Amino acid sequence: MATRFEILLEGSDPITLRAAGEEALEEIAGAEAQLSLFLPASEISRVNRLAAEQPVPVSPPVFDLLARCRRLWELTEGAFDITVGPLLRCWSFFREPIRRPSEEELTAARKSVGMQHVLLDPAERTARFLRPGMLLDLGGVGKGWAIDLAVEALKAAGVSCAFLHGGTSAMHGFGQPAAGAWKVSVPHPETERASRLGEEAGANAAPSQPLAIVELRDVALSVSSIWGRGARLDREFWGHVLDPRSGRPVRAAALAAARAPSAADADALSTALLVLGPAGIDRLRRAFPEADFMAAAPEGKGWRFAACGIPLINEGR
Repeated sequence: MATRFEILLEGSDPITLRAAGEEALEEIAGAEAQLSLFLPASEISRVNRLAAEQPVPVSPPVFDLLARCRRLWELTEGAFDITVGPLLRCWSFFREPIRRPSEEELTAARKSVGMQHVLLDPAERTARFLRPGMLLDLGGVGKGWAIDLAVEALKAAGVSCAFLHGGTSAMHGFGQPAAGAWKVSVPHPETERASRLGEEAGANAAPSQPLAIVELRDVALSVSSIWGRGARLDREFWGHVLDPRSGRPVRAAALAAARAPSAADADALSTALLVLGPAGIDRLRRAFPEADFMAAAPEGKGWRFAACGIPLINEGR
């Protein structure tokens, strides 16, 4: 998944813990082998190649994930959408250099976007595209799903306390560590922007203090930002997270986080909140009452914050 996964385990038997950790990492590697659109032999690559012509069978776990993604698409009103692939291709996010597409190119790509154009047959466990040119990209949920599988493997091996993360953006902590709870620092968006883009932090940032400290007790957290990957076009930074409804890089928020029982759900919801912006928190909380959210959006020379269930400790000035 082009990122680093790490596992921290607490317990009294290091040999058993190491064996369990290696098994969990194998689950993560297996998830990539199933979902990556860059691996020709993956199930998703096969769907992308063939589903416009015929129903394509997939394994039960992958079919369940696709059905889950459809449900997430429905509940987020299209803000989370794994059919965003044609738009990513249109912006050249699959290769370098990134470029701004024309309006005609965006209009053409948007015709192949939307989960309403994906037919899932639960009886046969198949996926079929109803429009040509469609392309699934599970990058917005894959790391979380892999972490969920790894957590199941650790618990099945008898591990009672562990913390896992993928790329420091998707994570899960369960059990009670010596510190009482697994704690995750979420950086202030101004500090995150400066760090990612190699720029000097602005006056509104407080680099020494994070935006929030989030405790994880048998729950997952995902943090999304526009700065993970992107490019400067016309002196403006364009991030890799696209609004599947407009086809353009998100502007409603620069950083978003979601805490939920499932890492896959948290992964998808932080992406959706980045698309919706702070105003979307109430909508997502109604659809996912067990989840907590926070978001930050640029406003003037500073930032506008919104949170529900996650206390903010540093909103700047």
